[in-house]
Amino acid sequence: MSVETARRRATASHGRLPFGVYLLAFSLFAMGSAEFLLAGVLPAIADDLRISLSSAGALISAFAAGVVIGGPPLAVMTLRWSRRGTLVTAQVVFAASVAIGLLTDDYPVLLATRLVCGLAYAGYWAVAAVTAISLVTPDRTARASGVVVSGLSLAMIAGGPAGALLGYFTGWRGGFWAVVVLTAAGAVLTLLALPATSPGEEPSVSREFRVMRRPQLWVVYAVTLLSTAAYMISFNYLAAFLTDVTHVPGVWVPAVLTLFGVGAFVGLSIGGRIADRRPFPALMAGAIGIMICSVLLAVLARHAPAVIVLVLLLGTAGFVLNPAIYGRVFTVASEAPTLAGAATVSAFQLGISLVPALAGAAFGAGADVTAVTWIGAGLAAATVPVVLIDRTISRRRARTT
Repeated sequence: MSVETARRRATASHGRLPFGVYLLAFSLFAMGSAEFLLAGVLPAIADDLRISLSSAGALISAFAAGVVIGGPPLAVMTLRWSRRGTLVTAQVVFAASVAIGLLTDDYPVLLATRLVCGLAYAGYWAVAAVTAISLVTPDRTARASGVVVSGLSLAMIAGGPAGALLGYFTGWRGGFWAVVVLTAAGAVLTLLALPATSPGEEPSVSREFRVMRRPQLWVVYAVTLLSTAAYMISFNYLAAFLTDVTHVPGVWVPAVLTLFGVGAFVGLSIGGRIADRRPFPALMAGAIGIMICSVLLAVLARHAPAVIVLVLLLGTAGFVLNPAIYGRVFTVASEAPTLAGAATVSAFQLGISLVPALAGAAFGAGADVTAVTWIGAGLAAATVPVVLIDRTISRRRARTT
């Protein structure tokens, strides 16, 4: 270990996370804002490009597809690259792809740039998580991961809405140009200020794949997929829930949605501080919290004050799990974390991708929008035994070592 690495880790062990961890969170905020602001400008894109709203919606699907399929292959391809170099390359590719999409009126080209953006985003997210844990001592792994992921909650709270608002005044491209500028700034800062880090051992593709064969890792991925779908199914249909069932005036819907993001930030802060020492209680608390909040949303759907509070609590419960999930992944795959971390990103995105299919099945059967909260409760309930399986395996391994 170098003197500089020892100094950074000593600083982290005294309670302060290194600047590099916050820089990674900022960069994820910049890139993640492009994901969240798109929903707010879809009608404007459809009008400008003279395409249907469903075609404009495919831009969201293209980005999601890039994230799902991009992380693991890119993690393998860049395994022997320097982490700082990989991060900067992903940021440059992301910013360039967004810019190319903004300079064209050709829908297929725009669709292709969204796919490339998703690929670059997945590659950045996976390497950022591994880089963050390399900057801190092992007892701060979940906290550092939580700070990095908090960039996404800030994108949800501020980046997406602010970009959509900017697009309202400047045209839909305005918010995306802001993303390009922020991402480019993040790339420059990463190049100048992020310490160079490297794996403790020589990177090995075979070792990465060998670690991926561990059943316990796939148990953690199951927790990731189920829990993410559990809270995102309620969040994705929250606007319809608020207006059609709770009868909240439309002007207040963005503010209530923002409360979910505030809760997410609180959940990440709490989860990041407890998950390193008590990962399984954090996972259980999050899953049970999602289940309770989802049931109460269904039962108290017509009572606006209760629903508003529950939206905040749902965001908190959902994101309490995230630092613990990353902590578990990097514990199980400690000697080869890059591919495992990339697969975690894909598991999160797969959980989100399940939402339209599950909700669509319910709506197709004649259910109203309240059904999504019951589905969320069921998914959260299914998460609990999977967490218990992970805990049981961990205890057995601890007894045999």
